[in-house]
Amino acid sequence: MEDRAALLSTFQASFFAMTRLSPLHWERLRGELEKDKSPELIAAILKKTSLSPLAQKHPPSAKYRRSFLTELITMLEQMCLEPLDELYEGLAGVLSDQKSEDCYKTYLLPGGGAVTLTESVALVSQGTTGLVTWEAGLHLAEWAGEHLEAFSGRVVLELGCGVGLTGLVVCRGCSPSRYVFSDFHPSVLRRLRANLELNGLGEGPAGGADGGGVVRVEELDWESVSEERLREIGADTVIASDVVYDPDLLPGLVRLLSLVLSCSSPEAPQVFICSPIRNPDTYNSFKRQLEAAGVGHEVIRGAGRQVLSYHRASAIEMMQLTLHTQ
Repeated sequence: MEDRAALLSTFQASFFAMTRLSPLHWERLRGELEKDKSPELIAAILKKTSLSPLAQKHPPSAKYRRSFLTELITMLEQMCLEPLDELYEGLAGVLSDQKSEDCYKTYLLPGGGAVTLTESVALVSQGTTGLVTWEAGLHLAEWAGEHLEAFSGRVVLELGCGVGLTGLVVCRGCSPSRYVFSDFHPSVLRRLRANLELNGLGEGPAGGADGGGVVRVEELDWESVSEERLREIGADTVIASDVVYDPDLLPGLVRLLSLVLSCSSPEAPQVFICSPIRNPDTYNSFKRQLEAAGVGHEVIRGAGRQVLSYHRASAIEMMQLTLHTQ
């Protein structure tokens, strides 16, 4: 029963995060069905996924739901088991859904609760890549959960926060005294505010009715933000994920990071950058520009435990930045 419960939890988490299940998980399901020919397991999966109240309120994309239900039906047909009527009814409902440019993704948190986001179904939308959650943001959220000392009771500034996944997870589980989400693209800031509202945060108490801290949204232009503005934010911890992707943006990013480290008093904040290494030339250029600006970096070794549902497909590096002493 424990294996079956774990399998149900995996299907549920993958469904709401719109993560494609691995062949291994489908084989485990097939094995369970071969042991017990009854439709109870499929009914339980549907109850936790497409037929659940959460799916009715915040459904994944129609394309994902169609693929998920079709795969279940195909497996049952291959095993000569009669699919449940609910499967066909669910598929018919998905096929009749109108196409949308947006969808919901919900990440189930290990301690209970969830973070739900509205995202674009396209990787690039409205001239930006900031309307979807990227792998490094999930990795950083997991890392934060294992390093509470860098966030608990501290003012946290996130650069290039996108739709807000990392910050929402940190606010839920790490108890910052204040969390400042920052980005620059107008469409991203609108979507971010909508996602904060969706999760009961808004620009007010962090954690909603559960208390603690203040959430703010800031429009920050990396190339022009002033020392005065950064001092006003007063960050103790600065984080960013997947911001090292465009060579043209690197000078502004390095300028900002140098300012963050040099303008704070009495001591510089802790600065953590989480990056997928898609293009080694771009990533190495970022490191060289940091050194030229007097900013050192130390790679944080060791992959943390994966607790959110997503594919770890990229090589991801965490680094901490410090200002070189004279």
